[in-house]
Amino acid sequence: MYEQPVLLVSQRTKLIELTNEYAVYDGEGRQIGAVVQVGQSGLKKAMRLVSNLDQYLTHHLEVRDARGPVLVLTRPAKVVKSRVLVQRPDGTPLGEIVQANVFGRIRFDLVADGRLVGAIQAENWRAWDFAIVDAAGTEIARITKKWEGLARTLFTTADRYVVLVHYRLPEPLASMVVASALTVDTALKQDDRGFN
Repeated sequence: MYEQPVLLVSQRTKLIELTNEYAVYDGEGRQIGAVVQVGQSGLKKAMRLVSNLDQYLTHHLEVRDARGPVLVLTRPAKVVKSRVLVQRPDGTPLGEIVQANVFGRIRFDLVADGRLVGAIQAENWRAWDFAIVDAAGTEIARITKKWEGLARTLFTTADRYVVLVHYRLPEPLASMVVASALTVDTALKQDDRGFN
């Protein structure tokens, strides 16, 4: 996944959504990975079935490629601002994705080793177009529902989006971009302001 300039992310369709699961494809339409919600109790699934309290629950996600987990993400329960803890599968912390604001155009800071390494910035309050920038403010990737490639014909519903990575990124920025891009819907975007 780290070497792909285009990632197509598609939510797996379920009659009743009790867990979040996404397939990840390359720009040619080949599945190269998945994002899977893990560690969810029966009680939490029942709460999801009968309420809209999903945004207030803790979520655990694994980003997987063909060999297994490559990133482990935890979005702790939130009240106002959301954040995601990003780790390697062995538990080594890589950083955090931290919601920077509540009003206006949504923004999440990418923090590694206590320092800002980048940010996710919404184009406008309700947009599904996000620029991912480095610490200097230069756009390094984009999350969008608009793309003229393969996604135009295969990925046209609300549960699909495209991640365009402009060039190969150094660590930990590469992992933070992959984590934020692959979890923007589940871990970051579950927000009552209409982003769903």
